[in-house]
Amino acid sequence: MASKKNSEDFPKLTAGERARLAVTVVRMCKRSIASETVYQGDLERKFERIVDGARERAEKNAKKGRK
Repeated sequence: MASKKNSEDFPKLTAGERARLAVTVVRMCKRSIASETVYQGDLERKFERIVDGARERAEKNAKKGRK
């Protein structure tokens, strides 16, 4: 069960954002299987950029009064 803190920190995602995150996670898993010492920082940054964009969108919509 997810904690309340995590659900507050993680914004609601659109279908496109969920798909992009899923692809990014799959790529991270593939790299991890290839070698545990492989660099994944680029994919971690991409994941964070997607989540940050979702946060910004959620804040923008909240200011407009949307859900």
